[in-house]
Amino acid sequence: MNNDFNSWDKYCKYLWFNKQVNIWLDISKINFTLNQILSLENKFKNVFSALKKLEAGAISNIDEKRQVGHYWLRNPSVAPNNLIKDEINNEIRDISEFGENILQGKITNNINQKFTDVLWIGIGGSGLGPLLITEALQENSCGLKFSYIDNIDPFLISEKLDELSDKLATTLFVVVSKSGGTPEPKIAMNIIKNHVENKNLDWNSNAIAITMKDSQLYKKAQSENWLKIFNLPEWVGGRTSITSSVGLLPLALINRDVSEFIKGAAIMDELTRIPNIKANPAALLSSAWFFSGDGKGKRDMVVLPYRDRLQVFSKYLQQLVMESLGKKFNRKGEIVHQGISVFGNKGSTDQHAYVQQLRDGIDNFFCVFIELLDTPYGNNYFDSENPKEFLSGFLQGTRSALSNENRQSITITLDKLNCLSLGALIALFERAVSFYAELVDINAYDQPGVEAGKKAASEIIDYQKQVTELFNNGDELSIKEIASLLGISSAEPIFFIIRQMCFGNDDYLINGDWSNPSTIKIKKII
Repeated sequence: MNNDFNSWDKYCKYLWFNKQVNIWLDISKINFTLNQILSLENKFKNVFSALKKLEAGAISNIDEKRQVGHYWLRNPSVAPNNLIKDEINNEIRDISEFGENILQGKITNNINQKFTDVLWIGIGGSGLGPLLITEALQENSCGLKFSYIDNIDPFLISEKLDELSDKLATTLFVVVSKSGGTPEPKIAMNIIKNHVENKNLDWNSNAIAITMKDSQLYKKAQSENWLKIFNLPEWVGGRTSITSSVGLLPLALINRDVSEFIKGAAIMDELTRIPNIKANPAALLSSAWFFSGDGKGKRDMVVLPYRDRLQVFSKYLQQLVMESLGKKFNRKGEIVHQGISVFGNKGSTDQHAYVQQLRDGIDNFFCVFIELLDTPYGNNYFDSENPKEFLSGFLQGTRSALSNENRQSITITLDKLNCLSLGALIALFERAVSFYAELVDINAYDQPGVEAGKKAASEIIDYQKQVTELFNNGDELSIKEIASLLGISSAEPIFFIIRQMCFGNDDYLINGDWSNPSTIKIKKII
């Protein structure tokens, strides 16, 4: 507990505000003493130095031997060379003009119809970023209507295609994959492309690729003469791609101001370059995370935005924070098991869903409250009770109730939610993630766990193909026999494959008891 200043003094001393973005950051409900925050000053000298090197173009993604340059996207003048600077400026201009031409009907489908919808195909940050953009910023009946395929759940794909059945001809199909080889977007793209062409509709004149130059997807889109290809640079990772074409194209297609979004992120980047903890919001935010979890991620982050439009923000932060900070090793190669788990939904809903546990249950979290001060059409829009005031009351009450039980929290306040403030909010968390990683000596920009998961999934997909081929001779095989034929020591993955492939499938004859996998024998009906 804090004993060197009272709550109000601490609030005043560490409340951060900037009038360029009209954002407040309050970390006063995090348990730290004046001496503790002063003790971080030497650490932050290294933090600021490391971020300066990263922005100058140091190789930061060790796994892929590449630079990390998402900060250049919103301020090309800090890019390490003129070539990158010009590419960024040209891409921003191209996206803005393309979006304007689509909305004005200057670009149409192959039968001269205006586009009405977008079906966005992207996994992870390639889906979460655009979803956050459209959920937070799209106004009613403004721009194109967005649908998302962010998973290869067959029911999801079927439902989205059914919803668009009468509008497929006027739908833009945006496929996002940096390498072009990621299985999920590739599979979803092929299914949807086949569906469109089976309806005797043209895919190529409606299709857009967002990918790295000369990737598999780039070559496919170029050879098939797709409507448009936008660049996703090698030095931009998926979880930090929202200020690239991945986030800017949705902004343009919902008729929002691309330049304001970039400006908000650029302003926050500049504010977080100040080499002073108290004057730097990302330094304050990362310090709060550090103190709350004892520098070891001992507490989860519960994100509670008190506006529906920011409901997706907690999902967005899950990838940004957990993929960046969830690391087994530090830079010295020591096992540290770092990370901060993130969950949340929206304030008033969560207030009734799990605040009881947050207040009285296990003390293994800190909250991040996000509030807004604006209301539609001004403060007098509602004749009687103003819901904004009730939301504010709920937030303050919950914050106070948690604080009374020594449960820690951070509060971020935005004047209003618009392109500029959302860009600034995203940049604040991006910078805080980078700062925290440096504080605990881990690399925020590699992802060996993700790559290991992809490799394991690829092996299973290869086994699926081999299992299918084994049945083409009409032999009856047990699960253990299949594993032996494939040279796999454990039969368990084969059971998973067989159950997924054969259960309820009339093409296969199953003998045995599904509750006892060792008894099962399978034969393909030829």
